[in-house]
Amino acid sequence: GAPGDVNSNVLVARSTGDAQLDKAVWQWLSWDKNQKTKEQIESLLQDGKHKELRERLCCRLTFGTAGLRSAMGAGFCYINDLTVIQSTQGISKYLEGSFSDLKQRGFVVGYDTRGQVTSKCSSKKLAKLTAAVLLAKDVLVYFFSTYVPTPFVPYAVQQLGAVAGVMITASHNRKEDNGYKVYWENGAQITSPHDKEIIKCIEECVEPWNGSWNENLVDTSPLRQDPLKKICDSYMEDLTKICYHRELNVQTSLKFVHTSFHGVGHDYVQLAFKAFGFQPPIPVPEQKDPDPDFSTVRCPNPEEGESVLELSLRLAEKEDAKIVVATDPDADRLAVAEQQENGCWKVFTGNELAALFGWWMFSRWKENCSQDADVRNVYMLATTVSSKILRAIALKEGFHFEETLPGFKWIGSRVKNLLDNGKEVLFAFEESIGFMCGTSVLDKDGVSAAVVIAEMATYLQGQSLTLAQKLVDIYETYGYHISKTSYFLCYDPPTIKRIFERLRNFDGPQSYPKCCGIYNILHVRDITTGYDSSQLNKKSVLPVSKSSQMITFTFQNGCVATLRTSGTEPKIKYYAELCALPGHSDRSVLEEELQKLIEALVEDFLEPAKNGLSWRSA
Repeated sequence: GAPGDVNSNVLVARSTGDAQLDKAVWQWLSWDKNQKTKEQIESLLQDGKHKELRERLCCRLTFGTAGLRSAMGAGFCYINDLTVIQSTQGISKYLEGSFSDLKQRGFVVGYDTRGQVTSKCSSKKLAKLTAAVLLAKDVLVYFFSTYVPTPFVPYAVQQLGAVAGVMITASHNRKEDNGYKVYWENGAQITSPHDKEIIKCIEECVEPWNGSWNENLVDTSPLRQDPLKKICDSYMEDLTKICYHRELNVQTSLKFVHTSFHGVGHDYVQLAFKAFGFQPPIPVPEQKDPDPDFSTVRCPNPEEGESVLELSLRLAEKEDAKIVVATDPDADRLAVAEQQENGCWKVFTGNELAALFGWWMFSRWKENCSQDADVRNVYMLATTVSSKILRAIALKEGFHFEETLPGFKWIGSRVKNLLDNGKEVLFAFEESIGFMCGTSVLDKDGVSAAVVIAEMATYLQGQSLTLAQKLVDIYETYGYHISKTSYFLCYDPPTIKRIFERLRNFDGPQSYPKCCGIYNILHVRDITTGYDSSQLNKKSVLPVSKSSQMITFTFQNGCVATLRTSGTEPKIKYYAELCALPGHSDRSVLEEELQKLIEALVEDFLEPAKNGLSWRSA
């Protein structure tokens, strides 16, 4: 197409001497109608900053573990008005080819409260453009009139029978980021091959169509519906399916504090507590309203523990509330802290919370199931880097436990498959505080998890137990599972590749390490290449994932450790867990052993000093 409002002579005069870059600059300046991001590219061009132009314009966004995620700003590999339009055009094209009834069934669009003034980019505006692309193609669009928790989008896709949905969010990432999460008709996040096919379609539809920039369509088009009230009411009603002790909740003297981390969670968690018969939790006033700058926290990730929970813990002490629940900015994840007898706070890890949820959801099932219910029809799931505590509970209680690749998109798809085959799924989780209680939403959900924890604590109080005491009880019954997860920051992709390639060719070409320090390695599984030494045919049972690095070591002493790259951030993560059998309950001995193994793993396999990695101890 001819360059619209761009004086092409200016462009020719400012050639970068690189034809590919010239073309990308020309495309950006012809297509982008956002003044701020357009000016960002224009000024880079004027200042002759070709290296940065190349970084911004000569690569595209790709689907990671949580859809598209990147910093907001100008460029084809950033999140901005233009790349969101392009992505939606690609999805629209893919959906047209996949569903003949696309226009009637429609598409769901939700958004959180992120934004960036310097790029005039906000989640709501990106959501309006997403809706515009589809409305301009005469597709029915369910566009939420205000911000919602991420789980509302997959929930709405299933409830409304839509073909797909998009949530504009970067969850708990730093404030500079935003993202674009895609859900399929089954209510689960898309997995391959959909993501690859959509990327292909996006590449075929890079130029904005007529109408794609018309963000006012959400206010004027008769094809736009607001699903907010219907979905919110229906969600809260469905939530009561996993409420087992309403009479206790109504009477409890326990007090709860909730922080929504400057995100979307406040109103929805209040409603969820009400649905369970509780008094509303006490909100942290400084954090209850949306704030795209997340002003009171160093980073908006409740996983970071006590340091980011400061305000809520102090408020809880003042109000004499024993339990703090924290939802992350898009309310799909949950952190929990409980005040102990000595006045200190225990912030639970994702794996510890999963032990509690697993025990709770199974014991409630057992107490409430019909006479002829078969425990062998019951399932729980976890991602492969998460604690194996559910496996231990399943072995002892007789239900099924399954593992998936990291990322809730794999859990959602597998759960849907199990449900379609008549199975009952009680609970699923990933160690990064993502929990799915029940199956109303096939994704992690911090709103439902918060109120389930509140009910669990209320029930345990009636037995004179705290959450922390019950956790010890679970470990005594099913065996201690001591785990530690942390990460290193690495901003240099070649270094990351080199670290993993060294492990694949450790004692010579294509030979993995046989030990790590003094610890013997029993088995190695490499998800990147599809190798698994524990299988007869040496092939991994979990699907290969070439685009990311991930190697798991099983040690002779019963420890399992995984090294992997993050799908959403510049991190090398490590996960290590020591599983003991019931009766082997000297926790301090187990912890010391795990700590020593992790030190060896880090020194021998990651070599942080040599590779310039900066450590974050979680």
